[in-house]
Amino acid sequence: MISHRDNNTQRIAALDERAEALKLKRGMGIADARAMHPSIDVVEADPEADRRLLEGLADWCDRYTPLVAIDAEDGLFLDVTGCTHLFGGERAMQNEILTRFFQQGFDVRAGLASTPGAAWAAARFHGDRIVAGGEEEALLSPLPLSALRIAPETRTGLESVGLRTAGAVMAAPRAPLARRFGASLLLRLDQALGRLDEAVSPRLPVAPLSVERHLAEPVMLTDDIERLVSRLAIALKTDLERRGEGARTLALLLFRVDGAVSRIAVGTSRPMREPRLIQRLFHERLTALEQSIDAGFGFDLVRLSVLSVAAFDLTQGDLTGEADDDDADIALFADRVRARLGEAAVLKPVVVESHLPERAVKTVPFAEAPQRRAPAAGRAAPPMTVYPPERPVRLFRSPEPIEVPATEIPEGPPMNFRWRRALYRVARAEGPERIAAEWWRQLPGEEEAPTRDYYRIEDSEGRRYWLYRQGLYSSAPQAAPPRWYMHGVFA
Repeated sequence: MISHRDNNTQRIAALDERAEALKLKRGMGIADARAMHPSIDVVEADPEADRRLLEGLADWCDRYTPLVAIDAEDGLFLDVTGCTHLFGGERAMQNEILTRFFQQGFDVRAGLASTPGAAWAAARFHGDRIVAGGEEEALLSPLPLSALRIAPETRTGLESVGLRTAGAVMAAPRAPLARRFGASLLLRLDQALGRLDEAVSPRLPVAPLSVERHLAEPVMLTDDIERLVSRLAIALKTDLERRGEGARTLALLLFRVDGAVSRIAVGTSRPMREPRLIQRLFHERLTALEQSIDAGFGFDLVRLSVLSVAAFDLTQGDLTGEADDDDADIALFADRVRARLGEAAVLKPVVVESHLPERAVKTVPFAEAPQRRAPAAGRAAPPMTVYPPERPVRLFRSPEPIEVPATEIPEGPPMNFRWRRALYRVARAEGPERIAAEWWRQLPGEEEAPTRDYYRIEDSEGRRYWLYRQGLYSSAPQAAPPRWYMHGVFA
C-alpha cells in the first residue's frame, strides 16, 4: 500500500489487488488498517517521483501521437485522431499499448472514445473498451457519478438528493441542476456526451514537421543512429522545400524498447534544410552526449522533428554552382561548436545604443545575434558619410586606474603615466574625445557621474593606449582632483 498524510493522519493513498481483497480501501487510516492486518506493507508516497514516472510514460507515448497530455496524478490523454491506421486500427493500437505497458511492469487500463470524458470513464470503469461514436450515453448511464469527473462536493450533493448514477443526472431537468450545482456539472456532462468540444492540451509543443522510422531490429550504435538521421533529413528536405522554409531548431527522439526516451535538440543560426549539414550537427551533438545516452536494449523508433522554422532565402551561386557566402561558413562552424559544447560556447558581440564604451557592445549567443543583411539586388549600399571614432582592438572589461604625475596643461594629455607598476613616457597624444554620462540612466537623488576625456596615447616604444581622465580640474578648495584610467590598448 501507499500512504500519504492527510490532516496529521496517515491514510491509504493507493493499494493493489491483494490489499483490496483484504477489505482495505482508499482513505482508510493506516492505524486502522494495521489493526486489521498487522503484516501489511506500507510505503510512504513520493509525489515528485510519481510525477517524473508519469512524465516518462508520457514521453514514451509520443510514439503513438504527439498530442499527449497528463491527466491529474495517474492518467494520460492521447489524442490519436488520424493515427490509428498506422498501427492497424483502433483495437490493434490499444492492444499494443496495453501489451507494451504490461511488458514494462505496469498494470494499465485504457479506453478509446470520440470524447475525452467518455474515454476517461471507459478506461477507469471498464479497463479495456472502445466506445463507438454515439454510444457515450449508453456507456455513462449505469456508471457512478465519479465517471463524470465532477468535484467531490458536487458528487456528495447529488447523492443527497437521490441522484447516484450518471444516467440519473442525464434524466433530470437541466435548469434545476444548473441552479443548485453550478454550470460545471452540465459542462462535464456535455463534454462527455460530445455536445461540447473538449481540447486535449499537449504537454509538449507539437512539431510542424516530423519524420520517423520504425525499426524491426533495434539499433544501439551511434553510427547507425547517424545514418538514420541522414535518411530522415532527406525526407524532411522535401517538405521544407515545398513550404519554402528552413529548420531553425531540430529534435531527434530515440525511443528505447523498454520505454525510455532520449531527446536531442540542435539549433541553427540560419534556416537549414540540407541533409548533409543536419547530419553534421547531430554528429557533433551525439559525440558530446555519447557517454550520457543509454541505449539499453536498443532503440526501435527514431524520429526527427522540426520544432521551429523560418523562411529560406535562396542564394545565387557563381558559374561553378557554389554560393560565395562567407557568413554561411561561419554560421555552420558556430552551429557545430554549439552542438558539441553548448549554446554558451560561441558568443557574438552586438552593438548597443550607448555611447559609453563599456556599454556600447554586449555579447549574446551566436544564434540570437542579428544577421547581417546584404544590399538588395541592383542597389548599391549607401556610402559611409560618418566615420565612427577610432576604438582600441582590446577594451578592458573594467577600466584600470593609472597614476599621472604631471600634464602639460591642466586639461591636456599626460606627459607620462604609471600603469601596473611600470612607468611609460608619452611620445604622442591625440584628443581629447569627451564622453559625458548618460543622464537618462541616473536615478532620482543619485549624484551625476563625472565626464570623461579620452586620449589616444603612444609611448616612446611605439605602443598605443586608450586612457581617459574622469572629472574636470576645479579651483574650488574642496573639489577632488580628476582621476586617470586605462581603458584599452590598440594594435
